[in-house]
Amino acid sequence: MFDKKNETQKETPDVFRPAKGSAKVLIGNGVTITGEIKKADEVQIDGDADVTMKTDNLVVGASGHCKGNIETQNADIWGEFDGDLKSYGTLTIQEQGKVSGTIEYQNLQIKLGGKLSGDIKLSDKIQPIKKETKVEESAPATSMQNALNKDK
Repeated sequence: MFDKKNETQKETPDVFRPAKGSAKVLIGNGVTITGEIKKADEVQIDGDADVTMKTDNLVVGASGHCKGNIETQNADIWGEFDGDLKSYGTLTIQEQGKVSGTIEYQNLQIKLGGKLSGDIKLSDKIQPIKKETKVEESAPATSMQNALNKDK
């Protein structure tokens, strides 16, 4: 009467469903959205978007037009972006990509043909290793460079 699953039969994951715990937003070609996106792990824009958001990964597809205020770890721009963009990881502008506005990045990659214009700034979010470190009084105050020079 009811189909029972064979216990030895393993369930195969559905490749069209995102993994549990991931929050992905897809704005399709022809779709227009205005507003704020919250708590999204990955956002892909293939339509038109005027948004404010913080996300881990942003992809603006070849048909995508995005403007707004974006903070992201990584951004991959195939289409057009205009606005404030802060990328704490890598900002990649693909061959047909166009990025304009106030841009702050940690790492930047522009493919041949990609365009970048506006107020561009290298982010200083990652703090350099401190040059001065506390040395214990019982330990001799010899730096690695001094130790290497003594061997010569």
